[in-house]
Amino acid sequence: MNNRFTRRQTLKLIGAGLAVSILPSMPIFAANNERLHKRYSGDKKLPVIGLGTWRTFNVGSDPQLLDARAEVVRAFFELGGGMIDSSPMYGSAPDVMGHALQQLGIPDNLFSAEKVWSPAGGSAKEQVADLQARWQVDYFDLVQVHNLTDWREHLAALREMKAEGKIGHIGITTSHGRRHSEFEQIMTSEELDFIQLTYNIAEREVEKRLLPLAEEKGIAVIANRPYNGGSLIQGLKRRDAPLPEWAEAECGSTTWAEFLLKFVVSHPAMTCAIPATSSVEHLRENMRAGVNPMPSASTREKMVRYIESL
Repeated sequence: MNNRFTRRQTLKLIGAGLAVSILPSMPIFAANNERLHKRYSGDKKLPVIGLGTWRTFNVGSDPQLLDARAEVVRAFFELGGGMIDSSPMYGSAPDVMGHALQQLGIPDNLFSAEKVWSPAGGSAKEQVADLQARWQVDYFDLVQVHNLTDWREHLAALREMKAEGKIGHIGITTSHGRRHSEFEQIMTSEELDFIQLTYNIAEREVEKRLLPLAEEKGIAVIANRPYNGGSLIQGLKRRDAPLPEWAEAECGSTTWAEFLLKFVVSHPAMTCAIPATSSVEHLRENMRAGVNPMPSASTREKMVRYIESL
């Protein structure tokens, strides 16, 4: 990873107004990164498949489990990954990510996403500093208010940190379909770079108001729970449900994981999905969902009808 821009150098470039021309051509961790679909978010292109850490990276200090998660992170970047999302609510996940980055080094295409929340105690600025120490990084590309907890106070602090160049972007999150009305109001009244919400082929309520509003306002969107916490794939496998015969030809899917993820990331408002996994094999399967072809609008409708028929 020698001869690459450091994160501090990138910040200086942004401050000098050079990031738009330089960032897209910055060296990448692996050549096959170019095969992945990407969406613009501000000054960067993000691969549409990211990596979540909910549950899967909460493994404490077990040396074998720590090294196994580092291998997942290694494979993620080798396959062109970008965004990694975590939270202090995910137990030891931030520390485990710190271990992985210590093992691997910090690739220039890492887009680090964290969260703040009130029950953890302390101010947003103190929480960010603590999380930076746990990740062993000095900068987060994105800090989000977790599940809208004390969002007014936290957004004000995060906005100040962004203006000072201490963090890259700010946002809010929700999951499990909660508090969509309040979420919409915040999207309308506040200046946000990102939102994160639950979206998958079985939970599509956000298509009605939140995703169109994000498109209208130019807010980047992260989809959490793209497999509905794993229950979608588990249910399909339990019923031995076959992939539709047109899956490969129309949306390049040879597995259920690819089918379900391609549905999520092919929505025009979607920037990135963050499936979580502890398996390198499953990680590779997830990453294949970011490669051509992507389903058209008519194929997306067909995908929904097929799932509803099972």
